Amino acid sequence: MKIRAGYRIALECPYPTPMLLKLSVRPERLGDLLTPDDVQASGGVPVARCADEFGNRVTRLVAPAGTTVFASDFLIADSGAPDVQNWAARQVPVGDLPPEALPFLLGSRYCETDLMSDLAWSLFAQVPEGWARVQAIVDYVHRRITFGYPHARSTRTALEGHQEQVGVCRDYAHLAVTLCRAMNIPARYCNGYLGDIGIPPVDAPMDFSAWFEVYLEGGWYTFDARHNTPRIGRVVIARGRDAADVAMTHSFGPSRLTEFAVICEEVTDAVKAPQLIAAE
Repeated sequence: MKIRAGYRIALECPYPTPMLLKLSVRPERLGDLLTPDDVQASGGVPVARCADEFGNRVTRLVAPAGTTVFASDFLIADSGAPDVQNWAARQVPVGDLPPEALPFLLGSRYCETDLMSDLAWSLFAQVPEGWARVQAIVDYVHRRITFGYPHARSTRTALEGHQEQVGVCRDYAHLAVTLCRAMNIPARYCNGYLGDIGIPPVDAPMDFSAWFEVYLEGGWYTFDARHNTPRIGRVVIARGRDAADVAMTHSFGPSRLTEFAVICEEVTDAVKAPQLIAAE
């Protein structure tokens, strides 16, 4: 299947402001791109590209004073298969984990494993290790938090999400990641595109989405505490310890969001639809 994805984001700055953008699909999906996924900046603003410590693709630039529009609109091939489920996947003992999984056992900016460890063990110690334990955590988080965009707060931590019982997709992911790590299961935060593919259309504006991955026997597996069901057509943009590592826009100075639009939908042919942004 083919998926059309992209965004249009406008940021207003009072003076020239350096920025880092993590808006491009992960390197693992570059071979699936049918058209380029390049960050376009209005006004011919020059951009440079690099990678961060997690392998995410980063765009660097200095936005001029005024409004700069960033956009991409691309086609990507996808298997059309739902998220893999492997109920036989066992938990890997900490001593046997590969080195690259170890950082995802530790606490981080939004994931206070030290403050939630006692709760995690009281809730899940009796659940069989492996896939069943992760799914029990996902079920708990899915029930615990009520979704709503008015509940969004960029500073909310996993513990606060648990206490307040409201949030958006990042809050579901942070809480699930924290509980998994507290149970010695490596878990990493993911964001990217997740359209209404294979499900009834949702009557809400499209947005980027957050979910998480855990390391079990056989590798990394995708879980989604907000939706709590396998989904089709995920396109990962970035992975990290939590949302602080994968911020889609980071301004080294004041900036104001003035426009935001995201698209992610299945297409039935290779003809590219009109772009979200015209060349400027």
